Amino acid sequence: MSKVSYYTAEGLKKLRAELNHLKDIERPKASQAIAEARDKGDLSENAEYDAAKEAQGLLEMKISKMEETLSNARLIDESQLDTSKVLVLSKVKIKNQANGMEMNYTLVAESEADLASGKISVNSPIGKGLLGKSVGDVAEIQVPNGKINFEILEISR
Repeated sequence: MSKVSYYTAEGLKKLRAELNHLKDIERPKASQAIAEARDKGDLSENAEYDAAKEAQGLLEMKISKMEETLSNARLIDESQLDTSKVLVLSKVKIKNQANGMEMNYTLVAESEADLASGKISVNSPIGKGLLGKSVGDVAEIQVPNGKINFEILEISR
């Protein structure tokens, strides 16, 4: 069963670039490493050959998984999104009701999440708790160390 993932144009471009790098650069390097190890003689006692074959297998698995992700990827048309509710690609300003701290997050696909730049995954506990909420709503979110209430102050694109 395939799982559809939603991406921004930037995120989809980055995913394609990484896949192309793996196919065009890493795959030939793995083949070269196997060839060099094979040239060193007896394959039954050649640990370098076994390691190169295993690395190639892992690389092929990673390529396959990325191809599957790309085939299930959907581009989000930001102009069609509703700003009255928190959705994927919403920029949300929230306030922690316990300590009064305000935070700004952008909800993105799991592969684009980067907390340092304020991008959180829609699959994270906070992301899931905010989805579908409107300005003024309070989201009660279960996090590893208890429940936190966040008030939604602002939603934008």
